[in-house]
Amino acid sequence: MLTVSINSFSFKRGIPVDESENGGGFIFDCRAIHNPGRYEEFKQLTGKDEKVIYFFENLHEMHDFLRHVFSIIDQSVAKYIQRDFTDIMVNFGCTGGQHRSVYSAEKLAIHLKSKFNVEIKLQHIEQELKKKQAK
Repeated sequence: MLTVSINSFSFKRGIPVDESENGGGFIFDCRAIHNPGRYEEFKQLTGKDEKVIYFFENLHEMHDFLRHVFSIIDQSVAKYIQRDFTDIMVNFGCTGGQHRSVYSAEKLAIHLKSKFNVEIKLQHIEQELKKKQAK
């Protein structure tokens, strides 16, 4: 079964490394999408919070961005399954790894689960680091 590793990350810390034998994968830059982190009401929230989700659900540029991402990833996932590949990695980066990249990673995971028989490994790198630092 194909494993799709989906990560959100902050460009400030660098691009995630693919530990699988395939290496590489996809890196999508979410910084061209309007950032809810610019507004006080969203600063402490992430792309998994309802207020941020609502913000993006009403933002056409996010819909357009994800439509293109889904098209590219669907083509690769279908081909990887056909060729019996074991791993593919998809990364979404933004400035802080908190809003745009988290939302995009979550949406891709939902999309792929509904369309393909694949294992999803979803990781929000920056958010996990913040949790560890808060302990």
